[in-house]
Amino acid sequence: DRALERSAQLGVSEVVIGMAHRGRLNVLNNILGKTYEQIFTEFEGNFLPDTVGGDGDVKYHKGYSSNYVSRGGKSIHLSLTANPSHLEAVCPVVQGRVRAKQRRLQDTQERTRVVPLLIHGEAAFSGQGLVAETLNLSQLRGYRTGGTLHIIVNNQVGFTTAPESSRSSVYATDVARTVQAPIFHVNGDDPEACVRVARMAFDFRQAFKKDVVIDLVCYRRRGHNEADDPSLTNPKMYQLIDQKRSVRKLYTSSLIERGDLSQEDAEQALQDYQAQLERVFSETREAMSHPEETKAVVVVEFPAHVETAISDETLKRVVDTQIALPERITVHNRLKPQLQRRAQMVEDGTIDWAMGETIAFGSLLLEGRDIRLSGQDSGRGTFGQRHAVVVDRITEERYVPLHHLSSDQGRYYIYDSMLSEFAALGFEYGYSVENPETLVLWEAQFGDFANGAQTITDEFISSGEQKWGQTSGIVLLLPHGYEGQGPDHSSARVERYLQLSAQNNMTVAMPSTPASYFHLLRWQAKAPHHKPLIVFTPKSMLRLKAATSKAEDFTSGFYQPVISDRTIDPAGVRRVLLCSGKVTWDLFAGRQKAGREDVAIVRLERLYPLPADEIKAALSEYPADAELVWVQEEPFNQGAWQYISINLPPELEGRPLACVSRPPSASPATGSHKAHEAEQAQIVADAIGN
Repeated sequence: DRALERSAQLGVSEVVIGMAHRGRLNVLNNILGKTYEQIFTEFEGNFLPDTVGGDGDVKYHKGYSSNYVSRGGKSIHLSLTANPSHLEAVCPVVQGRVRAKQRRLQDTQERTRVVPLLIHGEAAFSGQGLVAETLNLSQLRGYRTGGTLHIIVNNQVGFTTAPESSRSSVYATDVARTVQAPIFHVNGDDPEACVRVARMAFDFRQAFKKDVVIDLVCYRRRGHNEADDPSLTNPKMYQLIDQKRSVRKLYTSSLIERGDLSQEDAEQALQDYQAQLERVFSETREAMSHPEETKAVVVVEFPAHVETAISDETLKRVVDTQIALPERITVHNRLKPQLQRRAQMVEDGTIDWAMGETIAFGSLLLEGRDIRLSGQDSGRGTFGQRHAVVVDRITEERYVPLHHLSSDQGRYYIYDSMLSEFAALGFEYGYSVENPETLVLWEAQFGDFANGAQTITDEFISSGEQKWGQTSGIVLLLPHGYEGQGPDHSSARVERYLQLSAQNNMTVAMPSTPASYFHLLRWQAKAPHHKPLIVFTPKSMLRLKAATSKAEDFTSGFYQPVISDRTIDPAGVRRVLLCSGKVTWDLFAGRQKAGREDVAIVRLERLYPLPADEIKAALSEYPADAELVWVQEEPFNQGAWQYISINLPPELEGRPLACVSRPPSASPATGSHKAHEAEQAQIVADAIGN
C-alpha cells in the first residue's frame, strides 16, 4: 500500500503485480479492491463459464485489474497477473507485460511510468532458478523494465522445509546480489518500519532504474494451508509461534499505548469488520439461490481465412533492403555473397527459407505492423541463415536492413537473448499478452531446447485462455528435423504440443516451403483471433534446392493447410503418403529414384487444428481404394502419429491408415550418423513400397 502511494506521488501510471498464492486474496481485496461478494461467490463454486470462455481456474490463481486511488486523490492502474501453482513462473511474464506497456506509453527511456512489483516466498526466491534468470534479464537491452520492486514474505519455512534444508546461502535474498540490488531486511512485526522501507525501496527504483528487494522477516502461523499442522515437522518453531501475539494485536497495543487509538475504538473496528464479512457472506448465499442467466459467448471463426499475398512492389522493396546497404557498412566477405544472392533468388525462382521469412517480416512492417523476435543467436540465425542484423566487420556497428523500408513502417525489434529458455519465453509470452498488435516470436536454438521452458508452454501458452481468458498470439519457432545430429538436435517434440492442443487453443504447423511459411506468418499477424502459433522450422531444409519457392508464390495464393501432389497423374495412384516437414522431400527424392508414378505425396502444413476437410478434398483426387499411409521421421511413439491415428481415421469413412516411422524408442534419435542414414533410407523405402 505504501509503495503504491509513493507510485501515485511520483506520477506512475500503472503497477503490474506478480505473486504466488499465499496472501493473494488479501491483496485482491485490500489492495486491488475485489469485493467480498466476488470472493465469497468464487468460494461457493459459483463458476460462470461466460466470464472466462473456458474451464476457469481456482480463485487464488486468477488475475485481476483495477484502479488504485491514493490518499491524495491520484489514480494508478493495478494489474495482478494470473499465475499457476508454479510459484515464480509469473516473474518473467510480468516483466514482458511491463515492457510492452512501457512501449505502448512510449516510456522506453526512463521507464518510470509502468513498474513491476513481485511478491515472493523466501524458499522460492532462493530455490527457484527462474528467479536468477529473471534478475539477469533486468539490465539486458531487449528486456530491461527499469527495475523491479521485490517483496519477499519470509516465513522461514518452505512448505515444511526449514532454511537449513532449502538453501546454501546465509540469506534467502542472496541471489539478488548478482545484480547488486540493495536488500532491506525488516521486521514483519513492525508495520511502520515496513512502511518506511517500502518508500525507500520505491524511491531507489525510480532514481536508479534497478531492482530492489525488501525481505519481510516474519512467520507463517497456520502452516502450508488452513488444514495443515506445521508442528508435526517444525515443532520448536511452532511452539514459539503459538505463544506469539499476532501482528494486528501487537500493533493495536502499540497504537493504544501511544494514544493514537482507544481500546474501545479497536474493539469496535474488529466487530464492524466481522459484521461486514458475515453480512456479505449471507447476501452472497442468498444471491446464489437466484442465479443469473449466463451470457452468450462470442465465438470468433478459427482458423479464419485471411488474404496474405503481397504486391510485386512490396516484394521488390523488401529485396532492395538486402542489397542496398550504406557505404559506411563494411560487410563481412563471407556474408556479402549471401545477401547479393537474395535478389537473384527472386529472379531465379529459388527463394529459400530465410528469404521467405524476410519477405514476410518486411511486408508486415510495410503495413505498419510491429515485430519482436528474440532467441539465442536470432539476429544471425542459429544456422547462419537469417542475417537480419548485419555487423560491420571493422566497427561492429549493427545494421538492420528491414529498418529501412519506408518512413512510416512498423518497428522491428530483434534481440539475441541470454542463454535461457524459461525466463526468455515467459517474457515474450507476457509481452504478447499485453501487445496483441505486435507479432511476437521466440526462437529456440534447437527445437528441443524449448523443454527448458515447458512450464511456460503448459501453464500459460496452451491453457491461459481456457483458465483465465488471457489470450496470446506468441509464435514459437522450433527447429525440427532428423539429419543425424543425435538425440538432442533432432526432435522439437511435436507430440507434446499436439497433446496440449484442444478447444482451438493454438495452431501447430510444419511448413514444407518458404512460401508456405511466409503465408503462415502473415496469417498469424493478420488473423482476427489472438492465439499461439507453434511452428516446426527446418535445419537442412533451409538450403535445400527442392524446397524453394518462386516469386509468384508470394504475390498470389494464401496459407494452405494441405498441399496436394500435382506432379503425377492422380488416376494411376495406388498409394497416398501423408506427411509433414522435411521427410516430404526425402519421399519425393525416393519416389523419383524408384520410378514409382503410382505414389502420391500429400503434405499436411498444419497439424492442429486438423484440416480434415482439406485432407478429404485432397484424397478425393485419387482412387478410393488407394492405400493411405502416414509417414514420419520420428519414432512410432513420438511425432504426430499418435495424434493422427486418433483424429484422422474418423474422417476417412472406414479406410485404413497405416504408419511408417522409426520403431518405438525412449530416445528421440540415434547418436550414430551411419545408423541414422540407414534408418532414414528404410523409412523412405517402406513408404514408397519398394
